[in-house]
Amino acid sequence: MTKPDPNTPRALGFRMPAEWEPHEATWIAWPHNRDDWPGKFAAIPWVYAEIVRKLSQVERVRILVDDETAERAARRILKRAGAAFDAVEFFRLPTDRVWTRDFGPIFVRNKAGEIAITNWIFNAWAKYPDWRKDNEIPGALAELLKMRQWQSGMVLEGGSIDVNGRGALLTTEECLLSFVQARNPGMSRAEIERSLADYLGAAKVIWLKNGIAGDDTHGHVDDLARFVDAGTIVASIERDRGDANYEPLRENLRLLRREAFRVVTLPMPAPVFFDGIRLPASYANFYIANRLVLVPTFNDPNDRVALAALARLFPDREVAGIHAVDLVWGLGTLHCMTQQQPAGRPNKPNAKD
Repeated sequence: MTKPDPNTPRALGFRMPAEWEPHEATWIAWPHNRDDWPGKFAAIPWVYAEIVRKLSQVERVRILVDDETAERAARRILKRAGAAFDAVEFFRLPTDRVWTRDFGPIFVRNKAGEIAITNWIFNAWAKYPDWRKDNEIPGALAELLKMRQWQSGMVLEGGSIDVNGRGALLTTEECLLSFVQARNPGMSRAEIERSLADYLGAAKVIWLKNGIAGDDTHGHVDDLARFVDAGTIVASIERDRGDANYEPLRENLRLLRREAFRVVTLPMPAPVFFDGIRLPASYANFYIANRLVLVPTFNDPNDRVALAALARLFPDREVAGIHAVDLVWGLGTLHCMTQQQPAGRPNKPNAKD
């Protein structure tokens, strides 16, 4: 048996906290890539502004912008939207896209309340050619925040995992084990599990099967199933037997019910199409902030069902809908565009890392 590496985050007492644990800030990147929302880009900065307005009421919002010009434009929009500027910070770091969940740092914390960064390789979901700017972000933020970082050497996106902060992690075989859009060719299931344990503290990996229709990431779990507390998972279900999501979501639900967790179901909206393309619309792509849960909505009768279900699961938080019909044309919504930074003080860089 291979001996554990004494210098990994887990060996040094770090773990990835659950999303509902206290945040210092939420990281986002200001939208700029018009190719992600062809024909609809004009609406997107205003959607972002509403998200920032809500988040800035409960925690700091740290925004990546390409340059000074982009920052000025963002400030104008945020001012009109009523964002709380005393809680908003800008960082001039260029990005390829805005999906900070996937390319941003995954923060870890130890029992002393020290925060550090795990830096995973990002390659645009093994699908698109423009990813190099995004891949630089975790290292750049480690330097700016004067925070220790570990480079895992493995490709991983934040949207492909979800944790309960107590050692359990959700993911899918379609994303991490498939030969299609293969992130880590040659890595076995056991090797992937070892990396997730060493760098995030995942003692137990729960493997679901496949993702939803329209998801260009090829199986991200944050459209399927999410932890809402240490012992409860919310799982998306499709009631329409003729829908492409019916059987995959049913299979994932069966797998979850074999685990030692309470499972609560969340409906899917009716299929969302634009320009003849099915989009990955899912209420499971909600984001948990301090005292707030933001939920994507789709002008659908199930909007209120999903909001009510999540309100019952988060009785101590405001649960608010964010209109996401335009946003999802970029093939992601609220969880995809956010990355939480846990509350705590920086664990300083170590020259040996």
